[in-house]
Amino acid sequence: MDSISQLPDALLLGVLSLLPAKDVVATMILSKRWQFLWMFVPKLIYDDNYQNIEFERLSRFVYRSLLLHEAPVIETLHFIIRPKSNVVDIGVWTRTAVKRCVRELIIEMDCSSSSTAPVMLPRSLYSGCSILVKLKLKKVVLVDVTSPFSFPSLKELSLKSVKYPDEEFVQSLLSNCPVLESLVVKQCPNDNATIFTVKNSSLKSLVLENQDLRYNDIGAGYVIDAPSLEKFKIRDLHEDRFCVIENEMPNIVEADIDVAYGHPGKILSSITSVKHLTLCITSSKDAYPVGLAFCSLVYLEIWTLDTEWSNDLNLLMCVLRDSPNLRALKLEQLDCDGDRSCWMEPSSAPECVIWSLETLELVDYEGAEEEKKVIAFILRNANCLKKATISTESTDPNKRLEMLKELELFPRRSPNCQLAFYYSP
Repeated sequence: MDSISQLPDALLLGVLSLLPAKDVVATMILSKRWQFLWMFVPKLIYDDNYQNIEFERLSRFVYRSLLLHEAPVIETLHFIIRPKSNVVDIGVWTRTAVKRCVRELIIEMDCSSSSTAPVMLPRSLYSGCSILVKLKLKKVVLVDVTSPFSFPSLKELSLKSVKYPDEEFVQSLLSNCPVLESLVVKQCPNDNATIFTVKNSSLKSLVLENQDLRYNDIGAGYVIDAPSLEKFKIRDLHEDRFCVIENEMPNIVEADIDVAYGHPGKILSSITSVKHLTLCITSSKDAYPVGLAFCSLVYLEIWTLDTEWSNDLNLLMCVLRDSPNLRALKLEQLDCDGDRSCWMEPSSAPECVIWSLETLELVDYEGAEEEKKVIAFILRNANCLKKATISTESTDPNKRLEMLKELELFPRRSPNCQLAFYYSP
């Protein structure tokens, strides 16, 4: 311990930042060197599950440690709270945290409990966080405020299973974050935001998730107006919902689209500048609009779950046709079970397959005829293909050997193309 005590304060504080707050404060008994060091730790984690601490004891500990803490700025303050915790205490903690010049505030309810009672945050959260840069909330309730509020320094905001006063509150919240760059939203049932509107001119990264099948209100969906957006991810499992993008997003570089909407093509039409695209459409019939051009697209990953695999392959060919500079293609979860319509190869290969495609990857290969047709079509036409990687989950070594023999016999247009085949359990 003596040798550790000789280390610089900055290094010791960095080590202490990795520990739960209970252990951080406990170091004060080690020696005079450590007696006051804990008061300047820039990161505090209060977890009321840690070592099965009773909430009453934890509450007293949080009060005292925050009052005694002397760091001019707390870089990260993280509360992990059980649902049975006293919401009054949590409100006081949050008010105390706001006064302590926190740069990153994380409040999350531990969802391992069967209780679903949310934590209600105090109104002071909206008015005293002038230097707050990151705010992450999980399973809490945001209360309405009559006075103006703002987060002038907030750059990252995460709202998971959060409940709001109403839809207007959501719009007001986001509009009062003038430098916001990253937003993560995971909706929950009865969150009072049937139409979740994201309007923010500074936003660069947006993640929207709604995978709870209980939450499928009629007329529910998203409205997005974020012209500076560079990264966009949306996962929505509900066929009757929607996503409206009000203005173009010309700066999109990376997009991950996983929706069950009847017309997802409206989203695709707004992200034509994308370079890295992951696409999963559960109903690909009439999903792809005419006239798109993904001239910047270099990486494409497609997950297709349609019951008619010919629809999936037609969708794939449409995207390939409109992506003249594509260099990498990954196909995943091409479900081949059941009756399938026969896929007809196009009369000519897409331009990107002939002149720019360098890598092909097919995951969960089963050796079905339609799969073999796709692989053979690409290998036969790809002049620049360097590597084709194919993985299977088949546990039968004889079947895997037969798959490999068949694949090796497919003609390859590119003399430099290497075929990699492996088992992926």
